[in-house]
Amino acid sequence: MNVVIKETDIIKAANEGMDEFVNLFSNAILDSIGGSLTAENMAELSADQITLLAYIWLRDEVMDGGFVQLIHNGYGPFIFDNPFARAMKQWGLRDFSKLLYSARKLYNENKEEIERECSDEEFMALFERFPDFDDFDDTFVENEEEWTSEIAHYIDGHIDEFAKIEQ
Repeated sequence: MNVVIKETDIIKAANEGMDEFVNLFSNAILDSIGGSLTAENMAELSADQITLLAYIWLRDEVMDGGFVQLIHNGYGPFIFDNPFARAMKQWGLRDFSKLLYSARKLYNENKEEIERECSDEEFMALFERFPDFDDFDDTFVENEEEWTSEIAHYIDGHIDEFAKIEQ
């Protein structure tokens, strides 16, 4: 495993809060593979490391522009066509997993149209054309803090799956 984090950095991040703790690990994982996940470097990471990156990307996209933005920006296949929802259930985030399974159905029905290249104006119109995603957006935003906390607890309980800790 080529992800190394100093114990002092973990303690500092944990004291700053769950977001900092989770981001410390996700940033270290990204740094270990040169800053972006590719088909070539994906094999260098564990399933837990890839799942954490998926959560961070989903969280950032949905908090910024909802599931429509997530899908339009190309993350739909990574989130919905992989066992991400199952991994979240295994990590103990059952409600989040249920949300993902529900959103997957809507994604599968509309992905071609949402993923299409379009102007900024056409992109903004997607939100009006696909209001069914609004409930998923709202549920995620309302629960993001709790779910990120659960992610932090999972990392803490399985820390060796995410990084090698240096003194």
